[in-house]
Amino acid sequence: MLKDLLIKYNKPGPRYTSYPPANFFTKNFKPEDYVEALKSSNNEKPDSISLYFHVPFCPKMCHFCGCNTAKPDNKNTLEAYFDAMLKEISNVSSLLSKKRKVTQIHWGGGTPNSVAFRFIESVTEKVYSFFSVSENAEIAMECSPAYLSHTYIKKLRKLGFNRISLGVQDFNENVLKAVNRSGPKYPIEEIISDIRSEGFDGVNIDLIYGLPLQNRDNFLNTVKKAIKLRPDRLVTFSYAHVPWVNSAQKILEDFGLPSSDEKLNMLLTAYHELINSGYEAIGMDHYALPNDNLTIAKREKLLHRNFQGYCTKETTGQVYAFGSSGISQLYSTYSQNSKKTSEYIRLINEVGYAAVRGYSLSDNEKIIRQIINEVMCNGVLDFNELSKETDISVEILKKICNFDKNKFSEFEQDNLIDYSDEKLNISDLGMMVVRNIAMTLDPNLAENINLYSKTI
Repeated sequence: MLKDLLIKYNKPGPRYTSYPPANFFTKNFKPEDYVEALKSSNNEKPDSISLYFHVPFCPKMCHFCGCNTAKPDNKNTLEAYFDAMLKEISNVSSLLSKKRKVTQIHWGGGTPNSVAFRFIESVTEKVYSFFSVSENAEIAMECSPAYLSHTYIKKLRKLGFNRISLGVQDFNENVLKAVNRSGPKYPIEEIISDIRSEGFDGVNIDLIYGLPLQNRDNFLNTVKKAIKLRPDRLVTFSYAHVPWVNSAQKILEDFGLPSSDEKLNMLLTAYHELINSGYEAIGMDHYALPNDNLTIAKREKLLHRNFQGYCTKETTGQVYAFGSSGISQLYSTYSQNSKKTSEYIRLINEVGYAAVRGYSLSDNEKIIRQIINEVMCNGVLDFNELSKETDISVEILKKICNFDKNKFSEFEQDNLIDYSDEKLNISDLGMMVVRNIAMTLDPNLAENINLYSKTI
């Protein structure tokens, strides 16, 4: 039974949006180290560039949120923040080869669409003046429906945006009220209709399960409503209750949180409803229509993932992040800007760069990253193919990731994987617990296992 299987494998483990995970970052990494990493990235793969812009501002703070965000204290803060971001773009771009193409641009937050549009416009114009943006680039923004108008949608499209991700979270008004989140500014059906009529390539809907007042039945109603809207992609995120990280989450305890069993029921109910409605599962928590680029990439084993979410290997680039708390994912180095908005602004103005922590990968860790990415995204690990690609013997590759066939015996017994001819294939059922499978290929895991949330 699927539910019993998920309970069995519900153990702490990394999400593997990066390898090694962000908890490996150290404060020994300084702005000058980021400068050297930027220069080196020009000679590393992939050649293409992904840009991430973080807007750490929200007009209203949701109690469940674990993101780096706050209410802007005044208009001067917004002005100073975006002025700093423009300087950061100039400084970073000056160190990157002009021959490289931007294939992906992503805006996250916070609530990017809550700030005055002129800030979005000024950054976008700066990007186009300093970078060469591919005609097929995916240009996306995470938007709260509470601050989205037809005029804003129209302006985004005119500026070149081609995908919008709607942070709906839940359609139940009582749930939204409990978590202090505003509902859509106008009917969600009309919002999506406007997005499509303006010619966007795609629209996503994000939902969260495990919030106060949610249960299997009312969350199913939310999922059904989302399906009826037929977004190209739909995500069901598991709420992580970590009040020791975000004290505001303690407020939710007054309403009562769903039990682990009820939360699992929500996950399974959503999964079956989405699959039966024609969506295909992408990785752990994403779903997409059969003709979506992610679904096609999954079939062709060309799916990838970074801190911004799933993407295709075609649009994958080394990620250069701008703004407070932004994480850059370069081939050899990860770095994160200061999480404090005031410190970010000061560092950009005084030093030119705001990286305050990071991590440099060893050659072996780059191999492990590639292995875990293939497992997490494409459900496969072909040692013979990897050996040809890296010019490293199968035997050495196995040593690098501490591969031991005996560690997979339980997965085989549960029909989650098949291993033969030096190739590991993960079944559709196995992808439900793919984090657990990836953990067996992570030699660094034992040191930090208790730092992570549970895998389901």
